[in-house]
Amino acid sequence: MQTRYFALIMGIIFLVVGIAGFIPALVTPAPTEGMAVDAMHGRLFGLFPVNALHNLVHAAFGIWGIAAYRSFTGARTFAKVTAVIYAILLVMGFIPVLNTTFGLVPLYGHDIWLHALIAIAAAYFGFRAVDREAEAVPAEGRR
Repeated sequence: MQTRYFALIMGIIFLVVGIAGFIPALVTPAPTEGMAVDAMHGRLFGLFPVNALHNLVHAAFGIWGIAAYRSFTGARTFAKVTAVIYAILLVMGFIPVLNTTFGLVPLYGHDIWLHALIAIAAAYFGFRAVDREAEAVPAEGRR
């Protein structure tokens, strides 16, 4: 059940953050230098660099997380994939050529530590957490 709740909570957070990025009052304008996608480019809550594409990615992860809550397997897959993707985004945030994903999505600044926290939490729920739901599945039902 823990892994399913992780997917649901992260899904809701991602969806809310994705929507918040489209609310101009919550986004502080930022220089658009080096960004191919400069629509809605700025800093969400004055801290986290975002743009329209970044917001759409957050919303997509949110919808996926909420949908993944329906089953343990879906939630576990969501956690595993989120851990891997956010670990990659974390590393990309440190590399100057990649920290804007070729001008498409900003990954620098406060996004780096946030991506680290997300990757660590998702890795725990995807790879380490043992849920009672998983133990209750009969051996022939496991994959």
